[in-house]
Amino acid sequence: MTSPTPQAPVRRPTAADGFVVVDKPAGWTSHDVVGRMRRLAGTRKVGHAGTLDPMATGVLVLGIGKATRLLTYVVGADKDYDATIRLGVATTTDDAEGEVASVADPGAVGQVDRAALDAAIADLTGDILQVPTSVSAIKVDGKRAYALVRAGEEVALQARPVTVSRFEVLDVRTATATVPVVDVDVRVTVSSGTYVRALARDLGAALGTGGHLTALRRTRVGGYDLAGARTLEQLEAQADADGTLATLPTADAARAIFPVRELDEAEVRALGYGQWVEPSGRDEVVAALSPSGILVALLEDTRRRGENLAKPVLVLAPAG
Repeated sequence: MTSPTPQAPVRRPTAADGFVVVDKPAGWTSHDVVGRMRRLAGTRKVGHAGTLDPMATGVLVLGIGKATRLLTYVVGADKDYDATIRLGVATTTDDAEGEVASVADPGAVGQVDRAALDAAIADLTGDILQVPTSVSAIKVDGKRAYALVRAGEEVALQARPVTVSRFEVLDVRTATATVPVVDVDVRVTVSSGTYVRALARDLGAALGTGGHLTALRRTRVGGYDLAGARTLEQLEAQADADGTLATLPTADAARAIFPVRELDEAEVRALGYGQWVEPSGRDEVVAALSPSGILVALLEDTRRRGENLAKPVLVLAPAG
């Protein structure tokens, strides 16, 4: 008697183009989440807007299908985080996943008072120059910095301008983690490219204690926050119940990123062919929607042959 032929897993119906906002669990890489979403969405065309470290949790914006083309605009948005910074211990990765690099004298940790903490935080708020953490994905001579560090090489990254528009202390408490430490719960709002781990490192350096991140939760990316996020378990349950993964339609996704311009039918046809239309009158990219509410294109005002016009920088509904 022959063994039965193994059955290939049933492929789910392909989800509609759109966004899915995931509440990423701890221990998962952003790539892990994309892999799970490809199975749930029934397509390989899935991308994310900004990596979260495995230790971190919270908002991870994913694009499905044609909506992946909008992700580049989400990546550059500002972000909110809740974090815990541990003063008294520095690590090789500036977070709890690294090896201990140095331990402060207990006396130095005990001398950290609220006035000194507030002053150091004030110096790290606003427009600052930040040296990215050495285990970042930034490329050095064509290789990722974290790969060079893991190979035992010294990595010296250049400082770059970032904006920390909020750096708020929520709680301060003493603790013991084999050595005396001070844990500081903070809430920050930062520009794209800011490393919260580096803020922890620099705060510890300024206070003479060393510091690293022990917890990080992203609560907002641009117009997307935890209120609209779902866990992987919730997403799977919904897809199982309804047969297809539900997505935030591209038009609704665009409304959370861009100002909206309503088009008439003639403009829809013109943009479908890649033609330019009358200007939107704004200094930023706008989302152009058809009379039926479909996202047709992203537009940007510019001058051509002495005339102000809106050119399509991305067409999502070509003529056909």
